[in-house]
Amino acid sequence: MAVRILVADDHCIVRQGLCSLVESHTQYEVAGQAASGREAVRIARRLSPEIIIMDIGMPDLNGIDATRMCIETCPQVKVIALSMHADRRYVLGMLRAGAQGYVLKESAFQELIQALDAACNHQVYLSPKVAGTVVEDAIRHRRPEPSSPFDLLTVREREVLQLIAEGRSTRRIAAMLNVSIKTVEARRTALMRKLDLHSIAELTKYAIREGLTAVEN
Repeated sequence: MAVRILVADDHCIVRQGLCSLVESHTQYEVAGQAASGREAVRIARRLSPEIIIMDIGMPDLNGIDATRMCIETCPQVKVIALSMHADRRYVLGMLRAGAQGYVLKESAFQELIQALDAACNHQVYLSPKVAGTVVEDAIRHRRPEPSSPFDLLTVREREVLQLIAEGRSTRRIAAMLNVSIKTVEARRTALMRKLDLHSIAELTKYAIREGLTAVEN
């Protein structure tokens, strides 16, 4: 039986290319597609795929938090991160969220197949350009490091922070998260207190700097 894969990427052309690649290998099949992190979580809950190919920079909910939510809901699922970013914060963010591999978009399609094969064999796959980042982090953590204010945020607070940065209104955020307006306002207040920020503009700049969202989203 073919391994069922969910492809999550907000760029339609990239997503279609990934699906074509997956379907060209008989051991894999595309079980579903998602254009945002939130949609990926919803579809993963419904389809329970074996593997998710997860873009990191997606609107509404970034790939890091989407990965964490998917694994919480479907512990058996394996996530392969796909990103144009080789930055430490993205690589480590995905691995700490539970990703089984990290592939750069600049890599050849064959590298993604290697990552899928590795995941099926319960192995981790990292693009060569990001492997050094993981080694450096392991060495760095031999010594205790001060925690960042970002580390104090809950997943729900990061959700609200990303949506604020993407220009969503309080009412819209409440509807998207299925919570009350007062809950959104409370989370926004908590964000400002924890991060020592005092305006929507400052929250937006912070979210972009931390990689939760990008200007183009």
